[in-house]
Amino acid sequence: MENSILSLLPPLLAVVMVMLTRRVLLSLGTGIVVSALLLGKGDVVATFILIWEAVKGIFLKEDGFDTWNIYIILFLFILGAITALINITGGSRAFGEWALTKVKSRIGAQILSAILGIAIFIDDYFNALAVGQVARPITDRHRVSRAKLAYIIDSTSAPVCVVSPVSSWGAFIIGIVGTVFATHNINDISAFAAFLEMIPMNLYVWAALGLVFITVSRNIDFGSMKMHERRTMETGVPYDPKKEIPGEIKEDLPVGENGTVGDLIVPIVTLFIGTIAVIVWSGLKNSDSITAPIDIFGNADVSLALVCGGVISLAITIFLFIRQQMAHRKLHSSLLLTGIRFGIQSMVPAVLILVFAWTITSLIDQLGTGVYLGNIVAKSSLNISFLPFIVFVFAGLMAFATGTSWGSFGILLPIAGQIVATTDVSMLLPVMASVLAGAVFGDHCSPISDTTILSSTGAGCNHIDHVLTQLPYALTAAAISGAGYIVLGLTHSTIWGLVTVAALLLIFALFFKQNDFGHKTLKTK
Repeated sequence: MENSILSLLPPLLAVVMVMLTRRVLLSLGTGIVVSALLLGKGDVVATFILIWEAVKGIFLKEDGFDTWNIYIILFLFILGAITALINITGGSRAFGEWALTKVKSRIGAQILSAILGIAIFIDDYFNALAVGQVARPITDRHRVSRAKLAYIIDSTSAPVCVVSPVSSWGAFIIGIVGTVFATHNINDISAFAAFLEMIPMNLYVWAALGLVFITVSRNIDFGSMKMHERRTMETGVPYDPKKEIPGEIKEDLPVGENGTVGDLIVPIVTLFIGTIAVIVWSGLKNSDSITAPIDIFGNADVSLALVCGGVISLAITIFLFIRQQMAHRKLHSSLLLTGIRFGIQSMVPAVLILVFAWTITSLIDQLGTGVYLGNIVAKSSLNISFLPFIVFVFAGLMAFATGTSWGSFGILLPIAGQIVATTDVSMLLPVMASVLAGAVFGDHCSPISDTTILSSTGAGCNHIDHVLTQLPYALTAAAISGAGYIVLGLTHSTIWGLVTVAALLLIFALFFKQNDFGHKTLKTK
């Protein structure tokens, strides 16, 4: 059943169930069981063994522990503890009150969130979680829904990382591109130079980013997002209190009255600096020779850097807590351990969803879902001019079904290279860029994508609310960039592709109806 149409059944079943029932773990669990049943050919014992092996594979490799996944989970727990302690010291409250005097409108709060998302381009995991911690107090105070914040975070994390050569994504992509070039004896351009040339060709990135700033600045919301924004404006509660919110502290912990802006800023800045420092250190340590910054990021252990940065930030947060406790005697020392415990507990739902998503992704990989979709592209005999558009669509479908953009890169970039090398090599870079764009698009839409899960976690938004509210925006950006790829393929001109995207974004901005709420600036005391 591997590499057949049946390999599409588990991811599609999980996606349909999650949309209908809105129960993430049940839906992912069903997809896991169905995947294992297909692999085990209906044998119940083999099914359980396959599931166990998949779960074990998340934490163990043949040569030891899988430190990447373990460190990501540890970082989530550390971040939960930091968040809880910052709340207890009053840092979030103080920062929210300060920001309310500086950021005067809902539009300003959202634009600030988007700018932060663009500025933190080192890694999408780091981006999604860190931006959420900084932006959430500001957007909450300005009555911006958590669903809207999650959309902004998700649309400025992976899209920015995929065009940043100095990032974990850039290093991964350049490595694959180099292999494709070596396979087809392409020597007139380096993989790094090719990556730079592909940046303007990644039309989904520019469509997605453009849509963020247009919808924010012109107060445009559509689909179920409009309902979330209206409810937040009317009630002041940025999420549906009836639903589970990953990363949200459920217990009513006390909030310090003497908290300062520094109680939030210092731990977050420490997290940034500590993480980047360890990224550079590990990249230098793992590199035999350094010729460019990309060599550092290509060899860095980003997950280790996240944990190290998180531990340093947690230590600083604990120090700030103790300092305030000693100075004012209003925070009981027992609250330190209580805050850490509740912070870790708040991240358990997000970790469970992530583990389930990793498990189904592993089983889907064994089924060959991505290979099956990739073979369809390889066997197609379509006009080369439409190949960028076709590959964009297929990459989107693959990333949506498998929940991984990196997996789609790994499968489709070599296939795209093979197709173009035997037809029209001048289309190589546009077609490879369309693979990157489509994979990011599919990753945006997929409820089983780890970046989607972490964006909802960072924003403190119910996961399914994030998926359903973001989907219309992602589809809109995909339609705009799809039109751009058709024009790019027909004209062989990146400029005309970009002009098409810009023109369609302008039409959207001018003719889409604005909301009848959310225009007023909130008064500050």
